[in-house]
Amino acid sequence: MTSEQHLAPFRMPDRLFAELAAGGGSAAAVAFLERAERARRLLLLRTLLGHLDALPTPLTPVAEAWRVLKEAAEKSPEPVERLLLAPPTGGWISHMLRRVHGTAVGPPLWAEAGHLSALALSASLHAGTETAFDVPLTDGRLPLPGLGMVRLPGAQEGLTVGRATTAGGELTVTGPGRTTGTVRVTCRPLGRRGDTDRGTWLALRTLTHDGPDGTAPVAVVLEDLDPYRDLDDHLPPTRLDEDEAAEWQRLFGEAARILTRQATPGPGRVHPAMIRAIVPFGRTGVSPPPLPFVQVSASSGDSFGGMLIVRPASALALAETLVHELQHSKLAALLHLFPLLDDDRAERYYAPWRTDPRHLTGLLHGAYAFTGVAGFWRDRLADAQIADAQSADAQYADAQSVHAQGADAVERAGYFFALRRLQSRLAVRTLLTSGRLTVEGRALVSGLARTLDGWLREDVPPAALARARTAAALHRTEWRLRNVVPAPAADPSDLRFRHDRTVWPDGRTHAFATRPAVPRTADEHLAAGDAAAALVRYADALADAPAEPHALAGWIVARTILEPGRAARRMLARPEELLEPSPRV
Repeated sequence: MTSEQHLAPFRMPDRLFAELAAGGGSAAAVAFLERAERARRLLLLRTLLGHLDALPTPLTPVAEAWRVLKEAAEKSPEPVERLLLAPPTGGWISHMLRRVHGTAVGPPLWAEAGHLSALALSASLHAGTETAFDVPLTDGRLPLPGLGMVRLPGAQEGLTVGRATTAGGELTVTGPGRTTGTVRVTCRPLGRRGDTDRGTWLALRTLTHDGPDGTAPVAVVLEDLDPYRDLDDHLPPTRLDEDEAAEWQRLFGEAARILTRQATPGPGRVHPAMIRAIVPFGRTGVSPPPLPFVQVSASSGDSFGGMLIVRPASALALAETLVHELQHSKLAALLHLFPLLDDDRAERYYAPWRTDPRHLTGLLHGAYAFTGVAGFWRDRLADAQIADAQSADAQYADAQSVHAQGADAVERAGYFFALRRLQSRLAVRTLLTSGRLTVEGRALVSGLARTLDGWLREDVPPAALARARTAAALHRTEWRLRNVVPAPAADPSDLRFRHDRTVWPDGRTHAFATRPAVPRTADEHLAAGDAAAALVRYADALADAPAEPHALAGWIVARTILEPGRAARRMLARPEELLEPSPRV
């Protein structure tokens, strides 16, 4: 691993591009993207080192840290490569480049530059080399990327300078004490226990899954310590308690089993081994109980294979999110290789999974991610149909109850498959008609279109399909009511947006996943297929607030279901025209 390696053109084989353009990607395709990210990361690192060479610092100069890192790479290439390719390393490099260009903030620049010494220390421990660095300590803590974190008891609070040495796999860290003198810790981070019992060493956790049929086990980092695990900002460690870590392991194991049921690659199929790190977000303990679905998830093009996730209560929801976020990583890597579109960054496009207008790159990311999600639910529908058929033929005592559960699973999977394929195809059509795709971009989006067009011809349970179409119409209608100013518009680029628009809760996407047994609200009647009853209840709500967007969107969609035709299509196309004057209800 050197920054002086010969630079050669990086060429993606056509077959791998075709796999990725279809919305999928085999292990070979993902490995190619990771190699491309490695090359990019080395180029960015070389650029960063040029900016930091002359940086005044009380720490060991970055040139020395780089020398130690390269020496370790020659002796132990595999673990040092893992350090280089770890998602937080990419986050640190990009964050530092933003720092030196004045577009990001954080601790003193010399302290953040000292993270390279921490990387070099980890590499040295893997290689068994000897080295010594002056390093930054924060409240007596020294994170070691890929390994864990040292904690010095009784250390001085705040940002200080300490001394770290390695020899034969042993690490010694010394720093200023809280009152006087120095404090010192010695540990063996590569040992099985280290100094966990004494609290001076926190080992990095991993989520594991035993591969099926004797395949290699999977280990994914559960990253709660590295200061560059976030999408940009420098973060203090947020250690999960043991029970929360155990819940992550339980859910990941179940999610991995879901994801490994399909052995062949395809759109929406992700092997857990493709994931490099999961960053738990928003909670450190098991209480309060989490929601069944993922509230927040995110990823960054700087951190390939990493994803930030709020833990849900459902393994199915976690599996879906792993697919979603890896899709973002794959597309970000493609965008690093190819100019896919000419984006003026104007936020004016409708994205069926967002409540705000999006720029074209955001729409492309959404289309790619949700094509993968549609494929995920397509597989879940096939699984549920097989399980339901088997339970229907079973002779055991609770077969009827099991069959009912299987039928519910079929309905739910069918709904999300139908909804996400419809929404993704709408976004793909917007991209193809935007006039802003490059040759490579058009090839990619056309591949998505072919996948989705094939899926649109596949059968879905009729009730689930109807709810999906209704939910999609409700979302688009409410989006326009809340965002778009009533005015003639020939295409999306002519839309004028409200200045008072705000983020609004989209509760219908999940609420329409199942058919209500005893509908009470207007939405529940609409989800149950009773548009007439829903229309009456929406009208009642509008009598008090004629322009309330949620009720008005429901009223419009229910009305068009009952009275289809040209007028209905126009009302759905431009529902904002009904805001002035208010509709007669």
